[in-house]
Amino acid sequence: MIIGANLPNIPWEDRPEGCNDIVWRYSGNPIIKRNQIPGANSIFNSAVVAKDGAFVGIFRSDDTAMEQHLFLGKSKDAINWEIEHSPLPLYDKDDNCIGVACGYDPRVCFIEDRYYVTWCTQYHGATIGVAYSYDFKKFYRLENAFLPFNRNGVMFPEKIGGRFLMFSRPSDNGHTPFGDMYISQSPDMEFWGYHRFVMNAQGWAWTKIGAGPIPIKTDEGWLLIFHGVGTTCNGMIYSMGAAILDIDEPWKVKYRCKPYIFHPTELYECVGDVPNVTFPCATLTDAATGRIAIYYGAADTVVGLAFTQVDELIKFIKDNKC
Repeated sequence: MIIGANLPNIPWEDRPEGCNDIVWRYSGNPIIKRNQIPGANSIFNSAVVAKDGAFVGIFRSDDTAMEQHLFLGKSKDAINWEIEHSPLPLYDKDDNCIGVACGYDPRVCFIEDRYYVTWCTQYHGATIGVAYSYDFKKFYRLENAFLPFNRNGVMFPEKIGGRFLMFSRPSDNGHTPFGDMYISQSPDMEFWGYHRFVMNAQGWAWTKIGAGPIPIKTDEGWLLIFHGVGTTCNGMIYSMGAAILDIDEPWKVKYRCKPYIFHPTELYECVGDVPNVTFPCATLTDAATGRIAIYYGAADTVVGLAFTQVDELIKFIKDNKC
């Protein structure tokens, strides 16, 4: 059971007849095309949240110079999106515009009274950028969370033990050939410490893993959907995995699903700028029905949408644990 808000207008499509997959695709995929804004080479690995009866998103777009920026998008149904054509401006605490959001793979997390955006930025190498907004009109830049090199900064939607918590994956400055997941904690979103190991790369994800969407609070613990990477003779394959973490000490893994829950099989997931990628960055959830909508980047080129039911997914994880 999901512990959280009801979302009666969550995007949804029932499991297709004859489909036995624990996670299934939206029939209208991809929902975001690669060139949906002028000058875009690709739009993918993006985050969405519900707000005021509608939906807001922060979208990654690589332009035709292959420069990476974040863009604000809005939608009434979380499927059809209007994305602004200019990158997201950032402000300092004195309301001075300090430039635009450069980087990739954003996540959005509402905590207490504001929306936090985390993304992979550059500071002498890859690290985790942080900003916040009360209304999606102005975004205030905070200090980077960690030293380089680091990726996949994903926050928890509430404080635990009086601290903010964030996943990350320490990495290197290249296309990381390794990677395990950690949790770091902060009293103020400025100073981060109390680092705890969470999970290592193993099984089908033997090369590296990283947190995906914001973890979902359930009566079994924190439901984590993550991406995992295996390297084959034909390159890397990015699939989705799932685990249940302890509710009070989420660096403790209660159950980790041995098989992947989602894998690139469709043409738009296997053919693109980076073939064979399904990279989850966001979920929408409805506590009343247990429905979960998963947004993912496909082949580092477009955005796809998939669905699952929380009770079925938790049972699948427990029945197929490592």
